Order: sequence, then C-alpha cells, then structure tokens
Amino acid sequence: MSSTELPGTQAVAAAVAPTVSAVRVAEGERLRSVALPGLTLTVRSRPADRTGLAPALFVHGLGGSSQNWSALMPLLADTLDSDAVDLPGFGDSPPPDDGNYSVTGHARAVIRLLDAGGRGPVHLFGNSLGGAVATRVAAVRPDLVRTLTLISPALPEWRVQRPAVPTGLLAVPGVASLFARLTKDWTAEQRTRGVMALCYGDPARVSDEAFRHAVAEMERRLELPYFWDAMTRSARGIVDAYTLGGQHGLWRQAERVLAPTQLVYGGRDQLVSYRMARRASAAFRGARLLTLPDAGHVAMMEYPEAVAEAFRGLLDDCGGS
Repeated sequence: MSSTELPGTQAVAAAVAPTVSAVRVAEGERLRSVALPGLTLTVRSRPADRTGLAPALFVHGLGGSSQNWSALMPLLADTLDSDAVDLPGFGDSPPPDDGNYSVTGHARAVIRLLDAGGRGPVHLFGNSLGGAVATRVAAVRPDLVRTLTLISPALPEWRVQRPAVPTGLLAVPGVASLFARLTKDWTAEQRTRGVMALCYGDPARVSDEAFRHAVAEMERRLELPYFWDAMTRSARGIVDAYTLGGQHGLWRQAERVLAPTQLVYGGRDQLVSYRMARRASAAFRGARLLTLPDAGHVAMMEYPEAVAEAFRGLLDDCGGS
C-alpha cells in the first residue's frame, strides 16, 4: 500500500489541540483514550450485561465515528463486551503522527489497539471504510479475529456508483480545499441533511433527536482544524486500495479470511453497490449474507435489530462463542 502522507502532516499533527465541543456519550457508554507510540485512539465502550462475555470491536466508515455503532451495541450487550474505536483523525481521535490514512495505516492502528489491550481474538465489525480495514486485519492477523461482520464494506468495484464519485474526487489534490471554499456558507444542518440523504435508505427514519445529535456532531467536526485533511487522505487511501493488486489487493485478502463472516448489504446503498453482495459472498469462504432492500449505506444505524439478529445467527453457526 502506498503511503498517503503529504507535506505538512507533521505540522498539522503537532498543532491539533483545538478547543472544541465535547463529543457525545450516550447513556451506558464510556470513553477512554488509548495512547500508543505515534498514535492516540479514543475508544467508546459499551460494557456487557455480565462479566465473561466475548470482546468485540467496531470500526466506522469514512467521515464517521464510534457513535455510528451506538444503536447496535446495546442490542448485543447480553452477548458481547463491546468497544468501538474512533479511527485516527476521526471522532475524538487526533491525527496519527505519521499522517498515514491509508487502509493499511488504519488497519495497523486497529491491530496495535488490539495487541495493546490483549482483547483478541474479537468479534470484529466494520462498515464501509471500516469494512475494508476489518478485512485487512482479518487477513493479516487471523489470531485477532473470532468472527467478521461487514456492513457495506468498501471493497473495489469496477463500476463505481455515481453518488460515490464525489467521495473519490476528494482524493484528487486541491478538490477538498475547493469544496471547503464552495461550501463555507453551508450550515451544519444543511451538511447533515446532505450526508443523511447519501447514506440512509430513507432519511425520514431518522428521529428528531438523532438528527439534532448528528447536527451537533457535524458542528463539532467542523471546528477541528484537521477535519478536511483526515477526510482527504482517507479518501485517497480508499482509492489507493482499490487500485492495488496482487497479494495486497482487498479481494485477494478477502479470500484469505479464515474467520466466519457475516455480510450485510443495503438495496438503497448509494455508495457501495448492492450487486457487490454476490461477489463478496463468493470471496469470503462460507459467508452468511443478509440483504436489506430498504437499507442504505449504514444498516447498523437504520436497521440495528436486523443486523443484531444476523450476528446472533452467525454466532449460532459458530457454536455460540
């Protein structure tokens, strides 16, 4: 994987101590900061209902955060001891010191987190970019992964869907800064509605309370001086991963995954094509597949009950462990 490090990264990383609004923590959740060499990660925990349950780690997508899993984690509290990580530069995690936002860079962050905490093997969940990251982790470190649940994973497509093109264009030098200038007068509410229209199968399903929380999080993110930098470099990392072949190609790595796998695809997903479900089912050996015709790109937020039920089915197939 080629590095996505750009000039000025060290200066940006060194200057990121902004005073911004506090990140939201839902009832029953806890946040902790994990300091690793060259890297600090914020982890959102949803403790299990009782001790001794299997550990799980949830990895969000591009532009998301650990909050993306707040609807799903409580539904599995009787089964899992859950952690959701903010990838470097997202959520409440500062940028990595080396400025590496490639899929490999994010995967290394997840691996280092699991190694440092001694929580592996875990039930690993990933959405979108997080799905690509989780695939790479499961392929290169099978000892860390009990099961793998992928929701609209960002795996290479020959024909990218039209609504996904602007995200890919963020990888082009200068486009992010141009977009930031063109949209400087957009309100956080306008931006949030745009994101939801792109990511949800039916934005009308979002409650008023959830929308207010999303707007507040958007306002917080826009206060971060590295927001666009993290988005740009991570988008470039996805494009790099899409063009990488050989043993390090994501589809080749999918074939190497040994962990029992659950795939979830949404019929209204505008970012990851519904038609990729068939290819993914063939690539991940023995994978279970859940298709949700009315879901968009973030099924764990739109239909958390269905995703939780699918995971329980996967767990039953594995003997309940």
